[in-house]
Amino acid sequence: MVEDAVGRRVTISAIAAEAGVSVPTVSRVINGRDDVAADTRRRVEDILALRGYRRRNSRPRDRARLIDLVFNDLDSPWAVEIIRGVEDAAHAAGVGTVVSAIHRETTSARRWLQNLRARASDGVILVTSKLDGPQREELRRLEVPTVVVDPVGGSSADTPTIGATNWAGGLSATEHLLSLGHRRVAVITGPRAMLCARARLDGYRAGLEAAGIAVDPELIHDGDFYHQSGFDGARRLLALPDPPTAIFVSSDQMAFGAFEAVRQAGLRIPDDVSVVGFDDLPETRWASPPLTTVRQPLSEMGVLAARTILRLAAGERLESPRMELATELVVRESSAPPKASRAA
Repeated sequence: MVEDAVGRRVTISAIAAEAGVSVPTVSRVINGRDDVAADTRRRVEDILALRGYRRRNSRPRDRARLIDLVFNDLDSPWAVEIIRGVEDAAHAAGVGTVVSAIHRETTSARRWLQNLRARASDGVILVTSKLDGPQREELRRLEVPTVVVDPVGGSSADTPTIGATNWAGGLSATEHLLSLGHRRVAVITGPRAMLCARARLDGYRAGLEAAGIAVDPELIHDGDFYHQSGFDGARRLLALPDPPTAIFVSSDQMAFGAFEAVRQAGLRIPDDVSVVGFDDLPETRWASPPLTTVRQPLSEMGVLAARTILRLAAGERLESPRMELATELVVRESSAPPKASRAA
């Protein structure tokens, strides 16, 4: 049995009869189960809304005081920086944080949504996570404010997104290497399905084209932002008959993999090849040599995401659905003029 907005009892059987469905079906809809056909769910929910029902013992939304932070994976220092920013902003506002990983699996995402229904969260921050249509529809049905950090693909116009100036970052990394005198500049990209990876690659291409240098497909290697793909990409690039003298690597983790490939090839950074990363993770300054990289304000992105969720939960309107924070080139010791230029 449920209650309407003024506390009068409304039987599930009456709702079922009006909707033309079984009592168990109404119960599944009320309890947020996902094993109900979309048309049936909408019909039952329309009747429940018409009756102004509310669940017994339901918590008011303004008392949840929780933000859900959802990643595909948590095995990255990149994720730690985002978490740090979200928790800093949430703590300052007296709000708790629930961190989850859905591992790109439908069953894992479904389980998370079931937990979300029970928590009555104030909002959800999705970080490079791609929920399918029914899952996004469920978030809309629950009326949970959602913000996407580094959207994987195109995002709906009504979902705020937060990112960094990835194109400008890719451009600045490439221009830096060109300014040192490099002309064979390679790139190891992130997954092409991700907007941030495509933007960094486009920035690389723009830098070469502005310098009058043709983009050589042989110098472009696809990676996945993790160490192994950086290692594999650098090893392939260094084995070319005419290898690059510099490599722009689209994430610091891949750059660390590239460092090992250079070492195993019997070469030295930056004497034989310069390497530039992207992210400016804390360990970049302790690498040997310290890594030149493009700083992505990961912690600040987390802060902005949390503050945006809190604004949405309070009913505020945003000035813009898309927010970007500036990247910045941080020059350290992994980049230098090519050996031929130094000899001259």
